[in-house]
Amino acid sequence: MSPLTTKPLQLTINGQAVGPVDVPEGLPMIAFLHEYQNLTGSRLGCGIGECRACVVLVDDEAGGSKEMRTCITGAHYFAGKRVRTIEGIADAAQAAADTSGAAQQRKVIALAPVQQKYLEHFSFQCGYCTPGFVIGATALLERLAKAPIAKSDVEKTISESLGTHLCRCTGYVRYFSAVKDVILNTPGYTTKG
Repeated sequence: MSPLTTKPLQLTINGQAVGPVDVPEGLPMIAFLHEYQNLTGSRLGCGIGECRACVVLVDDEAGGSKEMRTCITGAHYFAGKRVRTIEGIADAAQAAADTSGAAQQRKVIALAPVQQKYLEHFSFQCGYCTPGFVIGATALLERLAKAPIAKSDVEKTISESLGTHLCRCTGYVRYFSAVKDVILNTPGYTTKG
């Protein structure tokens, strides 16, 4: 058996600098989040990148973000990147830096609008896929804030954006209606049409 090879990993998670931390090469990001950072909100569902319960947001320099599946993506892919997990979506109190590199628990002050709408629409049943749907909807809303769509395209856009997420309880209708509610009742996400 070959020795475990590690290398230092440094990134930003939910606004907090992390590392450098010695992390095994090939360790999936979800394992890093769960085992090294105690951020267990992202769910390990299928383990092959299909269900998207494990997704996080990766922010780019242009102010955009994209979903990344953490069950099939190695932790070192995220080196130097800014990552937001489900724990970082709600508004939270400012957390103090931890010298160990581990993320500290954040006190939630207010839910993000999409999280609030998911509650109001009773969107989740078992809730296992909910973190992935929140991340997916957040990516969509951030994209719409920069590039609004016609009201007539809202349902199609939601289906295209969240249609890749799987819900074992088949709760899609309520997830989609909650996101539609956010989009149609938040100025700036749609244009006339």
